[in-house]
Amino acid sequence: MEVSRSGYYEWRDRPESATAARRGVLLAAITAIFSRHEGRYGHRRVHEILRRQGRRCSVELVRQLMAQVGLRAAQPRKWQVTTRPDKQAAARVPDLVRRDFTATAAGAKLVAD
Repeated sequence: MEVSRSGYYEWRDRPESATAARRGVLLAAITAIFSRHEGRYGHRRVHEILRRQGRRCSVELVRQLMAQVGLRAAQPRKWQVTTRPDKQAAARVPDLVRRDFTATAAGAKLVAD
């Protein structure tokens, strides 16, 4: 890189711009909101909360800042049935009680799963 020594030090010692300072404050607010909601809120919800707090910024800026620091919302997974009744097993077991659970005496009809 062909950069003059004075140009490098001028760049290095330059004060932080107003935009960079604003982004830093916004990033701190975004990180606080994200952690307060346990990583479940994405850029749209975070932007809505910022808007309600009176902070003016675009959804795209919130998305970029979240991506810059690696904040990604946890996506809920679709519920999946893991056990299914075995229809053949139900057909093999005879229903001796015939769904009549009334008994004439104690211990006359004992059932279990």
